[in-house]
Amino acid sequence: MRSDVVKRGIERAPHRSLFKAMGLTDEELERPLIGIANSFNEVIPGHIHLREITEAVKAGVRMAGGTPLEFGTIGICDGIAMNHGGMRYSLPSRELIADMVETMARAYNFDGLVLVASCDKIIPGMLMAMARLDIPAVFVSGGPMLPGRYKGKYVDIKTVFEAVGAVKAGKMSEAELKLIEEVASPGCGSCAGMFTANTMNALSEALGVSLPWNGTAPAAYAHRRRIAKQTGMAVMRLVEENVTPSQIMTREAFEDAIAVDMALGGSTNTVLHLMAIAREAGVRLTLEDFDRISEVTPNIVKLSPAGDHYVLDLYEAGGVLGVMKRLAEKGLIHEDRLTVSMKTVGELLKEAFVSRPEVIRPLSEPYSERGGLMILHGSLAPEGAVLKVSAVSGIESFEGTARVFDSEEEATKAILTGSIEPGDVVVIRYEGPKGGPGMREMLTPTSAIAGMGLDREVALVTDGRFSGATRGLSIGHVSPEAAEGGPIALVQDGDRIRIGVRAKRIDLLVDPEELEERRRDWKPKEKKLTGYLERYSRLVTSASTGAVFR
Repeated sequence: MRSDVVKRGIERAPHRSLFKAMGLTDEELERPLIGIANSFNEVIPGHIHLREITEAVKAGVRMAGGTPLEFGTIGICDGIAMNHGGMRYSLPSRELIADMVETMARAYNFDGLVLVASCDKIIPGMLMAMARLDIPAVFVSGGPMLPGRYKGKYVDIKTVFEAVGAVKAGKMSEAELKLIEEVASPGCGSCAGMFTANTMNALSEALGVSLPWNGTAPAAYAHRRRIAKQTGMAVMRLVEENVTPSQIMTREAFEDAIAVDMALGGSTNTVLHLMAIAREAGVRLTLEDFDRISEVTPNIVKLSPAGDHYVLDLYEAGGVLGVMKRLAEKGLIHEDRLTVSMKTVGELLKEAFVSRPEVIRPLSEPYSERGGLMILHGSLAPEGAVLKVSAVSGIESFEGTARVFDSEEEATKAILTGSIEPGDVVVIRYEGPKGGPGMREMLTPTSAIAGMGLDREVALVTDGRFSGATRGLSIGHVSPEAAEGGPIALVQDGDRIRIGVRAKRIDLLVDPEELEERRRDWKPKEKKLTGYLERYSRLVTSASTGAVFR
């Protein structure tokens, strides 16, 4: 066993003594030691219940003959960090989490790992560590939140963000906003739509690193506790057979995850995260891989924010395996690859079903023939940009006038005070991985635009990124970013910008000679940075490579 190095032999008597100081017995030390990375905290609704989930995992480990040893990691709620300086730490926390899990696993030489998390940045950080360590491991989520109810309809956190814009536009009273605020998030779990957290939950299942139903079983359901116990037992089977992530996180697994992402119309953030996880697994993914797979993968599910269904509906309809069963009909899934269940994808699909075809549509009736994400190129984004095309309703092209802002706060103020008009292209720059630093999410400005009823008449372009709850013509991850001297740094108020959805292009309609003159006058925008953000800004790479460290 890997853990023998910390517990076996005469020389390890001091080590055993320290384990016994924590109450462990000789019998427990004889068993495989399973590290349980628990990201519980009291500042994320998706994590507030993870002590309970972790206890269920530990029960499963014990039932299967192992000794679970729990340790903690950090976690940030993107919703609470939104639209202020705290969001600068959200994406950077991904790298910290991966490093924390690696540090603990290597220091204690665990025989196996179970990774317990629910939300954006925490899940990908855990999966990056899983790939990097390559010891038997399983991921389990805390599960999605149930949607709230207001006036007989489901609502979620997106409803609250958009209601703020409606109040500012005089379309809703503050009293009604207060009522929605009270009911939109009814309890524990990751926010109820197909936002980044739940997209990553779903993709963990598609990758094969979590058990069936992990992607969709609600946080409040007993099924979630049973999955946690089964996860504890599953990691013990992996330890016994020495099945490691490198045998599961293959090129084919990532391609299947991208296909599921496209079928679901998932969050744009998954581009960053899948590329980062794949890099740790030794698999090279590019933006072209996402676009290539999106071109042949139909969008057959529309959950909030793009549609009226929620993750609860997807769970009832057949879950992630139900989606994969549909995609397998078109040969878009690699059925021979192994999963942490010790079954192949094909074996799991034999048990899969679709019980609500209005939620998981048949391939003959897709929402669109291509997938939910689109990669754009052009003079404004030579290295690429990302659009959640499944959340754009019927717009094939858009040309407008640039309104340029050097921070999210400046743009949000202009939107909420009525300074943005139909036909404008809101450009938010110096918010990329290096320039932000931290590549903040832009849910507040995009929700304000939607709440004011301008989401079909105003576009938003940024070198930052978006929440999975964003909808409308919102283009993020513009690369190179402004801080690196990308073309977005040269845009001026009044410039014309053309977005071709069908053509997959985003172009700045300014004479090249004029742009060269502007470039000669351009100087990087300096920000005084200290601590982790200073180090992060120095080390982080472009969004087009997953915003990983050099």
